[in-house]
Amino acid sequence: MRPAVSMVARLGFRLQELPSVLGRRLSCAQDVLRRTPLYDFHLAHGGKMVEFAGWSLPVQYRDSHVDSHLHTRQHCSLFDVSHMLQTKILGSDRVKVMESIVVGDIAELKPNQGTLSLFTNEAGGILDDLIVTNTSEGYLYVVSNAGCCDKDLALMQNKVREFQNKGSDVGLEVVDNALLALQGTVTSGCPSPCLKRNVAMGYVPYEYSRPGTLLLVEVRRKQQMAVVSKMPFVPTNYYTLK
Repeated sequence: MRPAVSMVARLGFRLQELPSVLGRRLSCAQDVLRRTPLYDFHLAHGGKMVEFAGWSLPVQYRDSHVDSHLHTRQHCSLFDVSHMLQTKILGSDRVKVMESIVVGDIAELKPNQGTLSLFTNEAGGILDDLIVTNTSEGYLYVVSNAGCCDKDLALMQNKVREFQNKGSDVGLEVVDNALLALQGTVTSGCPSPCLKRNVAMGYVPYEYSRPGTLLLVEVRRKQQMAVVSKMPFVPTNYYTLK
């Protein structure tokens, strides 16, 4: 088993890549597909296993994607994150480091509270999504995508080095009518089984960002009407452990 990778800074930083589960090496390129501890569970429940970032993971179970989506909304679902990059960030300036590369308000997280956030580049563009948890044990616990593990880990390491050198102290819903065309960017979109309509996220000029504003968007080279909406599109129905 490879020992956890760590970086110790004179400012008190330490970034630690956690060892992969059950002693498997955390590598982004291997000829043999790796299996998570839940591999047998996935098979027993009809999981259709496919390759993803060097891992054998379920892309679908016996039910359809829509059934799975609705079950999650109405009840609860668990996601196997064993294959994902898991990193500990320790040190007195760990919050400053994370807030310099993500868009989340990490400083306002309560102990053991997490948030979905985004890695950004120097221009504020989106590089990847991730989850950051402020643990009660004095470190930030970061879970990011397996398919981007090398890039994400390098980004965090570079930011730590930058702090060492310096020293230390957007939603759209497709509707039937709209009349406005403008420049902007749709970053992602998909059908919503709950709302029974298409939804998307994107960037628009500030003056067109007010909820209820009608826009014209392009979907597969065809113009569609949309309206700016608040997110989340579907109200959350889960409880936070206190």
